[in-house]
Amino acid sequence: MQRARRIVVVTQHYAPDPNTTAIFMTAIAEQLALESPVVVFSGWSGSAAAASQRQGGPHIIEIRNWMPAKAALVKRAAAELWFSIRVFFILLMRLQRGDVVVTVTAPFMLPYSVAAAAWLRRARSVLILHDLFPDVLVMAGLMRPRSIAATAIHAANALMYRALSAVIVIGRDTTQLLKRYKGVTPDKICFIPNWATLPIGLRPIESNNSYRQVCKRGFIVGLSGNLGFTHDPLVVFEAARMLLDADDIGFLLSGWGTGFESLQALQAEAKLPNVVMMGRVPETDLAEFLASADLWIIPYRKNAAGVSVPSRFYNLLAIGRPVAIVSEANAEAAVTIRDNDIGWVVPPGNPAALAAAIRAAASSGQARAKGMRAVEVAGQYSFKQAMTRYRNLVHRLLEKPV
Repeated sequence: MQRARRIVVVTQHYAPDPNTTAIFMTAIAEQLALESPVVVFSGWSGSAAAASQRQGGPHIIEIRNWMPAKAALVKRAAAELWFSIRVFFILLMRLQRGDVVVTVTAPFMLPYSVAAAAWLRRARSVLILHDLFPDVLVMAGLMRPRSIAATAIHAANALMYRALSAVIVIGRDTTQLLKRYKGVTPDKICFIPNWATLPIGLRPIESNNSYRQVCKRGFIVGLSGNLGFTHDPLVVFEAARMLLDADDIGFLLSGWGTGFESLQALQAEAKLPNVVMMGRVPETDLAEFLASADLWIIPYRKNAAGVSVPSRFYNLLAIGRPVAIVSEANAEAAVTIRDNDIGWVVPPGNPAALAAAIRAAASSGQARAKGMRAVEVAGQYSFKQAMTRYRNLVHRLLEKPV
C-alpha cells in the first residue's frame, strides 16, 4: 500500500521562537496540517515540547542547532552552514517520492540543501522568498556585486531555482529580479503576501496610552522591529535632528538588531530631546505600542526594491496608521502606499525629505485620513486569503504526478 504524500516544512525558526519568520512559518505549518499530514523539521530548541502541549497539528522534529548572535557574522555563517548540511542529510533519509517540502530563506544556505535533497528524492520543493541573495548582501554593503562570492551565489541560485517546483514571493517587485535566472519560469512564481498578525481594526489615538505617555508629544513618529543590515537608521536620526524646532513632534524608537544598536549609539552621543529610545516590546503589548504613534517609519537603504519586504508593514495598516517608507518607488510597500494613499514614500538616503513628510503629516491632518484608509487596505492582506493560496499551491503539487 502506497504511503500518503506528506508536506514537510523545514525552518530554522519555529514557535516558541518570537522571530517574525517563526511566526509566519508556524502559522503556515499549522494551517496546512488541518487538511494534510505535516512534518516540521525545526532548528529551534523547545519547539517539539511546545507543540506536544497542543492537540493535533504538525509533527515536530527538532534538529540540534547552534545560534550565535547576529553580530558575530563568522560564527553565525558557520552555524548556519552546519545546520543546512545537517538538513540535507536528514532530508535524504526522511523524504519520500512525491512529498512536498516547504522552506524559507533563513538562513540563506538552507534552500540549497532543501532543493538538492528534494530533487534527489523525487520530491517537490517550495521556497518562500523573504530575502533575495546575494542582492540583499550587496545592498547592505557586505558584498561587492561582481565579487567571486556574489558570482558563486548567482551560479548556485541558477541550479536551485531550476530544481525548485515553486517560488513564493511576498512582494511583486521581486518577480523582475527572479526572471534573471533561466530556471525561473512565470508559472513557477507565486505571489502570496504576508498578512497582519494583529486583528484588523482602527485603534484611536488615546492620551492614556502607556507608551504615548513616555514620549509626551502631540504628534508621535514611531519606529519598531528588527533593524538589520538592509535598513538605514541614520536617515531616521537625522530627520529627528532636523525636526528639533518642531516642539510638538516626538520620536518613539523601539527595536533590536545592528541598526537599532547604531541608533542607540547616536542618541547616547547627541541626546536629542525629541527622541525616546526603548527596548524590544513584548508581543503581548504590540497592539498597544503600535497604536501609540500617529505615523510609523520603515527606513530602507538604497536598492531595497525586490530584495526585502517589511513584514511589519501589514500590522501598521491593520491598526489604522499611515506609513512613511524610505525606499525606491517601485518597492512592494511603496506601491501599496502610493496606490491607496495611505502614507508617504521617501527616497532612500534623504533625511530632509523624510523630515518634510513628517512635518506634512503632523500639520495637515492627513495622517488620520490616511490611517483610516489603511485599515481598509489591510483587509486585502488577511491571514485567510494567504492560507487559501498556500493550500491551493501545496495541494496542486501533492496531486501532481511525479
